[in-house]
Amino acid sequence: MFEMLIPKLRVDTVFDIALEDLYKQGYRGIITDLDNTLVGAKAPLATPELLLWFQKVKELGFKLIIVSNNNMDRVSRFATPLDIEFVHQARKPSNAPFRRALKQMELQPEQTIVVGDQMLTDVYGGNRLGLYTVLVLPISVEDEGFGTRINRRVERIAKFRLRKKGLWHEEDKP
Repeated sequence: MFEMLIPKLRVDTVFDIALEDLYKQGYRGIITDLDNTLVGAKAPLATPELLLWFQKVKELGFKLIIVSNNNMDRVSRFATPLDIEFVHQARKPSNAPFRRALKQMELQPEQTIVVGDQMLTDVYGGNRLGLYTVLVLPISVEDEGFGTRINRRVERIAKFRLRKKGLWHEEDKP
C-alpha cells in the first residue's frame, strides 16, 4: 500500500522540474495542485517567478490544468486571470478529477505529469492512474488547514515505513 505513495520524482519546487527532458520523453500535459505546490495556501496570486514558469510550460508545448481540493472561489481567483483551466473541489485522490483533467487536455495518462505537495492526494491519486508523479516540498506549511495537517501526519508514518523497507531515502529530496 505505501508503495503507491512513492512519487516518480521528488524536487524542492516546480522550478526544479526538468520540463524540457519530460517533454522529450513524450509528456504533453501537466496536472498541478494549487495550494502549497504553486503558491502558499493563503497566497491569492501567482508570483512573478511562477508567471515565468507558466510561460515556459506553455512555450514548451505542455497543456496545463490545476486540480485542487479547494473551493471554486479560491481556485477561480487564482486561475481565471491566468487563463488556466481548473478542477475545483476535486476530492483527490479520487480518480474522477484526474480523469476529468485528462479529458479536458485530451491526453492519455502516459502523456501526463501530476505535480503536488501531498503524497496522500496528489501522488497516490496520480499513481493509481499511471501518471508521472512529482512531489514538491510544501511552500507554506504554517498556512495549511486541518485536513492537510492530518495528511502530513500520515505521510510521516508512510515515510518511516518506506525508509524501513529501503524505499525512501532522504537524500532523494522531499
